[in-house]
This record gives sequence, C-alpha cells and structure tokens, in this order.
Amino acid sequence: MAMRHNCKREVEDMIRVLLVNEIPLTCNAIASVLEEEADMTVVGCAHSPEEALVLGDECDVALVNTDLGRARALELVYALKEAAPKAQVLVLGLTESREQVLQFVQAGVTGYVLADDSVDDMILRIRSTCQGHALVSPKIAGALMRRLGELARQSTQPVAAAGTNGNGGQELTPRELEILHLIAEGMSNRQIAEELVIEVGTVKNHVHNILQKLEVNSREDAAAYLALRQPIE
Repeated sequence: MAMRHNCKREVEDMIRVLLVNEIPLTCNAIASVLEEEADMTVVGCAHSPEEALVLGDECDVALVNTDLGRARALELVYALKEAAPKAQVLVLGLTESREQVLQFVQAGVTGYVLADDSVDDMILRIRSTCQGHALVSPKIAGALMRRLGELARQSTQPVAAAGTNGNGGQELTPRELEILHLIAEGMSNRQIAEELVIEVGTVKNHVHNILQKLEVNSREDAAAYLALRQPIE
C-alpha cells in the first residue's frame, strides 16, 4: 500500500466525503484511512439512509456501502441524487456483476468500489468520482456502451408534444417535455417545482409519466434519451 501524506490542504480545497455504513466500526475505520489523505476530510459517518439524507448537502462524494442491502442502497442513491444533486455518489462493496453495476449507474452513481478492491483503489475512485470521472473495468464499460446503444436506438423517434411515438407508446406533453429538459439540466424535483411554480408532488407525477412514456428506468436514462435523440426538423 502506498505511503499516506497527512499534510492537510486548506479546507475549501479538500474533498468532503460522507460515509454511509450501518456498522460504526467499519465506518470509523474507513474514516481514519481517508483522514490520512492530504486532500480529503470526512464530514460524517451516517449509519442509516435518513442520516445520510440529512448530511448529503455537506459532501462532495457520498460513499454508500451496500451493507445496507442492495434494495435500500439503490433507494438511497435515488434519494441522495434528489436531495443533494451536486454530490457525487460512489457505491462500496459491489461484486463485478454487470446487472448489479448497471442498476446503480441507472440510479445515478458516478462510480463503484468492488468488494475485493484495495484501500488505494478506493481512494483513487473517490478522487476520480469527485472530478465526475468513472473508473470501470472493460467488462462493465462494454455493458454501459450496450446500454447507451439501446437508448440511442430508442431515441431515433423524436420526442414531440403530443400523439404517439411510433412505437406504440404515448409521446410527451408540452409540460412533460419542459420538465424533461430541466431534468437534463440536473435539477431536482424541488428545484423544478420552484422553477415552474408548481407542487413537488405534481413534478413527481410528471417524472413518473416521463419515465413510463420513454420506457426508461431512471432520470439519468431520460436525460440521456433527450441528449441522444434526433432533433425535430
């Protein structure tokens, strides 16, 4: 393992990491390792999804451990991206299963740390995630490219204001199309509600309809659909 450097930078230049792990001992051990890095500081150890959501706005990177259980961890990733859209999410403890990784990518994670990765791997991935970069294996990269290809093929039908999309599904209403563009800009439901002066619940209903109509599983997929679709002439 590489030597650690503990000459800390100025606080504003450091990567603020939130640890989400149900086991306090594990959380504290990871925190001790990260605090040895000159460019990192741990802003909190959340032992539940509820605690993580409270602290989400205080971090640059949230390191979510799958010891929460995969379903709960996935739900938390979706919720964190909603509550703290500027925070990057890194999931810890995955196996290199294409299906498992794709589920978390669709939920909004920027990267992952495998269960058998080293401490140095984890630190490298935290730094890369903070910069918005994802380090993935060739196998996972191939799966992601195939998924993008599927979205690209779906996007050959334009997203118009009304009617049907040619694949048997309904197309987006003008309001849904407006919300889709705001999703693509990275806005949360709350931010969209403030922008359009409507209730958050109304935005959630629109987002649900958008995902159903575009036949995608996440906000990120919907944004990718919009980015890849052919322009309407």
